[in-house]
Amino acid sequence: MSHQLPVLDPLATFVDVGSEHMHVSIGGNPPRVFGTVTSQLNALRDWLLDQGVHSVAMEATGVYWLPLFNVLEQGGLVVRMINGRQTRNLPGRKTDMADSQWGATLHMHGLLRAGFVPPADTRRLQDYLRLRADHVALAGSCIQLMQKAFERMNIKLHDVISSLAGSSGMAVARAIADGERSPEVLLQLCSAQIRARKEQAVVESLCGTWEEEHLFALRHAIRSWDHYQQLIADCDARIAAILPPPDQTAPPPPPPGKERKARPAGQKPGGANAPDIANLREILAHMCGTDLTRLPALTHYSVLQLVGEVGTDLSAWPTEKHFVSWAGLAPRSKDSGKRKSNAKAKCNRTGRLFCMVAQSLARSKDMALGGFYRRLRGRRGGLIATKAVARKLATWVWRLMVKGEDYVEKGLAHYAAQVQKSKEAALRRLAKELGQTLVPAG
Repeated sequence: MSHQLPVLDPLATFVDVGSEHMHVSIGGNPPRVFGTVTSQLNALRDWLLDQGVHSVAMEATGVYWLPLFNVLEQGGLVVRMINGRQTRNLPGRKTDMADSQWGATLHMHGLLRAGFVPPADTRRLQDYLRLRADHVALAGSCIQLMQKAFERMNIKLHDVISSLAGSSGMAVARAIADGERSPEVLLQLCSAQIRARKEQAVVESLCGTWEEEHLFALRHAIRSWDHYQQLIADCDARIAAILPPPDQTAPPPPPPGKERKARPAGQKPGGANAPDIANLREILAHMCGTDLTRLPALTHYSVLQLVGEVGTDLSAWPTEKHFVSWAGLAPRSKDSGKRKSNAKAKCNRTGRLFCMVAQSLARSKDMALGGFYRRLRGRRGGLIATKAVARKLATWVWRLMVKGEDYVEKGLAHYAAQVQKSKEAALRRLAKELGQTLVPAG
């Protein structure tokens, strides 16, 4: 008896996306080629609607799929973005025409699994946040150029203070660019804490050679820094404009353990690169339905980045394991016959964000996840420990946003007690296996 795959949608369509041409096949039939200009994309949409198509699949090829996705989505079509590994064709048949037909055939039989695409408002926020991140990275390169100019003039200020991008470092750099050469005068531009603790070291570090070509490079680096700071401020204004207004009726309580120390004057909450948006924490708590900054190491900025990647509705992932696996944080296995091995899971942007947040727990003093990180790092290494903590954070984010659970920080002492109990239980099992009896010391 021959078994054939059922045809779930005879009009299932696949688009092979390119920078200049779109190859469109309906139900595996010979494809039709469209251009990529706006009028051609509109013509493609109208043709699909005339043919009665309601579901379209395509690969996420660079950024070329985004204009077509928006056009098809606005036309009421169901668009499925799939991983290119699902549509691998046979060797020797790799053409755009064949790829579109093969993809349509798979889609017609229901063999393509759609990936996650955030809604339009989340994609808009995502674009602003990613552009802002690019500006932050380029601004960091300007700080490196300042350090290079200082090194060429044998000025070691960046080796004495913690950050050249801080208020003290930038004040000294601007004064040098404007012509000030006296180390004592430049010292007075630093903060009171630096003057009290590092006065002599700062004065010695500011004795340079002052070559004009390196001063010229320093001025250019400062001008570039100011330019990118203005671009970052423009992005902050656009982000604030598309965020909903804060819910003033029920402001979230302050997260326990995160506001113990007063921030220095001028320091922004959430880190030096955090956006300057008023009431950001209240806005994010209103959007997410809960205050995610209660979780260890999550700041306003990291929560905003997370919302820009996945939105505020995580019900697209049925369980926390689906969400963690999608982010690339879950361990994976590869079985083939008698061969079993671990398959490396590549983190997407969301997974990398959780890993970056997890690394900040390495030096925490009273958090349970910090103790878990250090314990696992001693056994398996820092990379595995970072990914394991990131997985726990991602799990708790899903639980808080989908199930409405509450996170309670039990502290490092509670975690140490649990580890001690686990060790004692393992020791009792081993003693029972060996026929021995444990006798408490003392």
